[in-house]
Amino acid sequence: MAFTLPIPSPRSPSGGEDVARWYEDELGWATAEKGAGGPVELLTGLRFDALELPAAAGFTVLRRLGGQWPVALAGPRMRLLVAAGTADELPGLLDWLDWGGIALDLVALGAGDRMTAPVPPGWSGSGSPDAVSWLRPPEPGREVEPTLPALSAVAAGTGAAPCLVRLVDAAASECHRVRLLGAYRAQRLASS
Repeated sequence: MAFTLPIPSPRSPSGGEDVARWYEDELGWATAEKGAGGPVELLTGLRFDALELPAAAGFTVLRRLGGQWPVALAGPRMRLLVAAGTADELPGLLDWLDWGGIALDLVALGAGDRMTAPVPPGWSGSGSPDAVSWLRPPEPGREVEPTLPALSAVAAGTGAAPCLVRLVDAAASECHRVRLLGAYRAQRLASS
């Protein structure tokens, strides 16, 4: 009796290696794989940082501020790409805006952090409701850095990039609103 090895299934066109190659070749973004066969991750802190907040707050922020910088959606969370270095500036900026010391569900991913890479634009996704996808994808062949919200936009006043101060203030306000609404709903359920 001969022992045969099964033939491996063909790779899907959106396999991890292909996704990583797309991000590296088309956008020039550094990637890493999360373990063997895990999802591709984008390294933050190099070309961009990300502000992560509840999607309910994020959608309101986008309606308020407009803009066309890249935004990813990961289940109930939204990630707004911002200029590299923002993660270091966030605590001081929140203090300056009088949001310091208030529990906000607002997190910055910066140097040394990673975020799961959304499926590249035009590629088929995994179909999972928690799959990471682009709400506003980056454009291949176009530098993303000049479009990202940055503190330098305040000083330059050029309008090329959204103002990080306005974005952080709107994000903090909406995160706080979402938190208060959640507490109010929980209290109403408990009293019914």
